[in-house]
Amino acid sequence: MTELPQTLDHTFTALIGVDVKGQIWDCVEVPDSAELFGTKRSVRVDVAVDEVEIENLGLLVTGRGGHMISLNAKVRARLQKGIGDEVTVRLHRRLT
Repeated sequence: MTELPQTLDHTFTALIGVDVKGQIWDCVEVPDSAELFGTKRSVRVDVAVDEVEIENLGLLVTGRGGHMISLNAKVRARLQKGIGDEVTVRLHRRLT
């Protein structure tokens, strides 16, 4: 088993907007996250979204075996982005 916290260096780009039961949520899906984290359960990470740092963020499970990052209104305002916009995400550290 890996010691936590674990340093990560995982970067990807994605569009804001995840379909959850027919509704589009202000989230970004983490590609191949179950393989990356070795679990389909929620995990906590430190992350940067377009250089906006978010610490101790709980990744939400998608219901399809993956994880997504919820971008609240405050973060979206700092990003000046919304649903359909592209962001670059860098996962720094896994905390749980």
